[in-house]
Amino acid sequence: MIELVVDDRCTRCDTCVQVCPTNVFERGTDGLPLIARQEDCQTCFLCELYCQADALYVAPNCDEPVAVDAASIVASGLLGQFRRDSGWNEWEDDPAHANLHWRMGELFARARTG
Repeated sequence: MIELVVDDRCTRCDTCVQVCPTNVFERGTDGLPLIARQEDCQTCFLCELYCQADALYVAPNCDEPVAVDAASIVASGLLGQFRRDSGWNEWEDDPAHANLHWRMGELFARARTG
């Protein structure tokens, strides 16, 4: 379940807001994404996969929120680990692998408005 947005890492690009299939995030008045509907998080990790700034932490527990300490999470090296371990951007610039799997968020955004 999404647990943390690290505000000093966040670039306020809104990608997490756009790719979330269950509309968990809202854009705050300062541009920082807010976890507005945490209970709707499906723990799909799409927001974490798309966050190039490594500003999001999704805990593996999908049943209920867990208490996390932001400083501990930042120090642990967990931010962005899911994307790195999955190889999400591994072939992004390789024309031999132009299936654009990392652009699924655009499909979710179109489906939500369509």
